[in-house]
Formats: sequence, structure tokens, C-alpha cells
Amino acid sequence: MSHSSHIIAALVRNHSGVLTRISGLFARRCYNIDSLSVCATEDAGLSRMTICASGDEATIVQIVKQLEKLPDTVKVTRLKGIDDITRELLLIKIQYSPSQKSDIENAVNSYNATIADRSASSAVIELTDEHDKIDAFISIMHKYGIIELVRTGLTAIERGKNKI
Repeated sequence: MSHSSHIIAALVRNHSGVLTRISGLFARRCYNIDSLSVCATEDAGLSRMTICASGDEATIVQIVKQLEKLPDTVKVTRLKGIDDITRELLLIKIQYSPSQKSDIENAVNSYNATIADRSASSAVIELTDEHDKIDAFISIMHKYGIIELVRTGLTAIERGKNKI
């Protein structure tokens, strides 16, 4: 059995309690959410959830079926990864000294990141990219001393005219 990460997009009604019901569904069935991103859509009455979950094919199929049964769910789809654009946002605070300025700026530029804030002893760097590239950037930043980092959940959208 292969346990890989899968992306599920769900269009749900935009009102209080929906996130609790969906997370409760996952908890009751002992499914883990690897990443969750929720936002309002172009329709103020709807929200879009991008859920990353690990599991075998049968588990993911079951998650989709259970999500579809919830009364607040409008539509659920699995993103296939081929025709999808996926992104995460990273804010990472590192130790910073003027002697490291050139090395840090080279790393920032090579990843198309930006320095969002800089003080005498730290810098906050912002990077929006794919999950693996974010992981690689974090790896590089370890040598400077990571003070703190925060990253959003994965968000994804299909290319072309298709929509959820």
C-alpha cells in the first residue's frame, strides 16, 4: 500500500462551524490533515478548502465520499498534480549580520524570495513557491540560524478552464 500525499479541493458554504464539522470528520475517522488552507471565493457565500492528506487510494476515496456527504459541502474534487499549480508561503526569521549580507542576499535572489524586514540582528524572508522548494530554502537557511518560521498550508488550482 502506498501512502502518499493527495490534494483535495472542497467548495463549502461560508459560515461558522463548517471548519469544525470537516475537521471533526477527519478526527473521528483518524485521518490526518497534512495541510489545510481555507479562503473565501469569488462568491462570498462560498469558501474553498485545499486539504492535503496522506493515505492509500482507498483512504483518500473514503475521505472524498465522507466530505461529499456533509450538508455544507457544495463540491469536492481531487487534484491530480499534473495540471495543478500549487504554492505555499513561507516567512522565515534568521539571524543576520552585515558580514552575511552578501551570502543571504544571493540565496534570497536565487529562490526569488524577498527580504520583508531586516534589523541589526535578524532578517525576515518571504518566499512563495512549491512545497519542495520551500523545504530546500529552509535547508539552506539553517546555516544562518533560524529564529522562527511559519508557513501556510498548500493552496492549489487547476490550470486552464476547469474549475471546482
